[in-house]
Amino acid sequence: MSITILNPGMLTSVQDLGRIGYQQFGVSVSGVMDPRSASIANILVGNDEGEAVLECTMMGPHIRFDAPNIIAITGGDLGATLDGQRIDTYRAIPVNAGQTLRFTMLRTGCRAFVAFAGGLDIPVVMGSRSTNMKAKIGGYQGRKLQKDDVIGFRAPKTDLKNLGLRHTSPEFMPRAEYKLRIVLGPQDDAFTERGITTFLSSVYTLTPEFDRMGCRLDGELIEHVKSGDIISDGIAFGAVQVPSAGKPIIMLADRQTTGGYAKIANVISADFRILAQLKAGDKVHFEKVSIAAAQEALLAQRATLNCLRSAIDR
Repeated sequence: MSITILNPGMLTSVQDLGRIGYQQFGVSVSGVMDPRSASIANILVGNDEGEAVLECTMMGPHIRFDAPNIIAITGGDLGATLDGQRIDTYRAIPVNAGQTLRFTMLRTGCRAFVAFAGGLDIPVVMGSRSTNMKAKIGGYQGRKLQKDDVIGFRAPKTDLKNLGLRHTSPEFMPRAEYKLRIVLGPQDDAFTERGITTFLSSVYTLTPEFDRMGCRLDGELIEHVKSGDIISDGIAFGAVQVPSAGKPIIMLADRQTTGGYAKIANVISADFRILAQLKAGDKVHFEKVSIAAAQEALLAQRATLNCLRSAIDR
C-alpha cells in the first residue's frame, strides 16, 4: 500500500505544520510553506489538519499509485493530471492502484500540496514528519524525494463520507502586484523614518534568490539609523530582515533559528498563503496593520477551515 515516485519534479518533499518547540536547540521549524492550503487538502480527505503532505514546487512530480486511496491537491495549479486526464484541485479525488498522477505545467502560483487519506507512513522525528533538508532530518530520509522512492500509506481509504461534497474553490488568484500585510518590528527603531516610509510605499520584486529558507527582494533601499547589524535573536516565519545593504529578505519555513540582521517587520500569518505562492519576478508591496488586525485575520482563516470541515462532515 504505497506510492512510487517516477519523477520527483523540481523539489518535492514531505512536510506537515512543522517541528514546533525546538528552535531553542537550533532546530528549524521547517513545515509547509503554505499552511492554509495544506490544511484544506487534509480536511478534504478527512485527515487532521497537521497530517503530512507532499509539497511540490514549480514542476511537480510523477507518482504511481500501488494501492487505491483518495487524494486532494491544493495551493498553486501545477497542471495535475491522472492517467493523462486533467483533474480538479481543491477536490477529493479517488485514485485506483496502477494510476499515475502527473503535474504537467505551472499555471498559477508556485507550490501545490497533495494530501493522502489516512496519511503517509513517515516516521515522526521530534514531533513532526517535516523534512529539514539542510539538517537531513525528518521526512523521507531527510531529503527531497528522488526517482524510485516508495512511500507507504498508514491507513488508506477507498471511500469517504460525503465524498461528493469534499471540494471548495481554489484560493490563489494571480495579480500584477501582491499585497502582503505586515506588523512593524521588532527592530523598526533601527530604521529612519524615511527608511520605514520607503519600505511601506515601494514596490519590490522577488529575485531568483528564493528557496524554502528565504527570498530576497529588489527595489528601493531602506535606510537604517546606523547599520543593519544586531545581536542575533530569534527569527519567525515571515520576518523581514534588512541587512546594511538596504534590501529586504523575507524569512520562510526553513529559516535559521536566529539571525543578526535588523527585522523591520513581519508578514502576518494570514498572508503566508500568498507569500508561499510567489515566484521570481512577482511584485509585492507591504501594508502596515496592527497586531489586533493580524490576530483577527488569522482567527477568520481558522473559522473558514472549521466551516469547511463542518460542511463536509455533517
